[in-house]
Amino acid sequence: MAIKIAVLGGSFGGLTAAYALRKRLSAGKASITVISREPDFTFIPSLPWVATGERTVRQISFPLSPALARRGIEFRHEQATSIDTSGKVITTDQGELPYDFLIVATGHRSANEAVPGLGPFGGPGHSLMSPPEAEELREALARLLADPGPVVIGAAPGASCIGPAYEFCFELDYLLRRRKLRHAVPITFITPEPWLGHMGMGGIGKARQLLEGAFEERAVIYHTSAAISKVSADQVEVGGATTVPAALAMIIPPLGGVDAIAKSDGLGNPKGFIPVDDRYRHATADGVYAVGVAVAMPPVADTPVPVNFPKTGHMTEQMAHVAAADIASRAGAGGPAGPHPLAARCVMDMGDRGIYMSVDPVRPPRDKLPTVSEGRRWLLAKRNFERAYLWTARRGHAMPTSLGW
Repeated sequence: MAIKIAVLGGSFGGLTAAYALRKRLSAGKASITVISREPDFTFIPSLPWVATGERTVRQISFPLSPALARRGIEFRHEQATSIDTSGKVITTDQGELPYDFLIVATGHRSANEAVPGLGPFGGPGHSLMSPPEAEELREALARLLADPGPVVIGAAPGASCIGPAYEFCFELDYLLRRRKLRHAVPITFITPEPWLGHMGMGGIGKARQLLEGAFEERAVIYHTSAAISKVSADQVEVGGATTVPAALAMIIPPLGGVDAIAKSDGLGNPKGFIPVDDRYRHATADGVYAVGVAVAMPPVADTPVPVNFPKTGHMTEQMAHVAAADIASRAGAGGPAGPHPLAARCVMDMGDRGIYMSVDPVRPPRDKLPTVSEGRRWLLAKRNFERAYLWTARRGHAMPTSLGW
């Protein structure tokens, strides 16, 4: 009898895990079901381009159902509400689904409540953490171009996904210079990082010096170890005292676990993240795995203002492959993948060029020196990678991940 495998989430972690499981386990060996509240896969790293008008959400998305069907994987467009780990049953807004193995790849919940006014839908601030937020930011940017004023870009205390803030800052600077409006738009970058380029990884080689030089070259004022405490319609408050004028504020929020995890007894920690071992198996719940943002991971080190451990798409896929290999091994299909410390590779858009950064492992100290390279070729590589990823993923094939993001 085929084992029942459920995958919660249809983004990088869920899609990668489902494809990897099907590659290792035939339809006769395992039934695989992906449950996602979103009907489409969206290439999240391209959301800054949606905000600046270089892409539409439709251009960076595709429907999950036909892509998964090509691999004999069932798709259910449903919202998971809770998980009974003792009875091995997932409850959704449309019914129940039993499982033998479960991979939780639900992604994040933006904890906008951490900072008053963080928004965008409950306050004047703007963000980049989802397609609707990116589209809303694009509209706000159009208003700024029509009526220029000061901009604040940055991340709130406890944020972990800080890269998009840097990208939007560089892309906005480049856009304003092309429009001959940069002189009318002061840009301030505010980050909880102890220095530029910390990224929650303890630094990436010479990225600090490169980013500091790039900000100084572009006249971007920056504040590190800074705690954004409130976002208002015309200013951003820092540390509960200092204010910075802002006609537009784009602030990356801290992340929290989704409600389905928080409401399931014994599954997550108080913040809604799931504790796992080095093969991404739940600490106590049999058959339960977690990958990506859903995983509980401590920061690399204490910092004056909290900066959480980053979880990029590249790292999420590494977790998904290890979890899939372990499940396949337990199902009698080959040996498990040996655990390996997470590595990170990413390309940052700087508007007119890009930066390639690579660390292995993510947590310092490292056996290999980090790689940091700057040039227009990396911006072209980033754009080509987006197209290649979407082309292969929508056709039900394993995705190219050698570049990272």
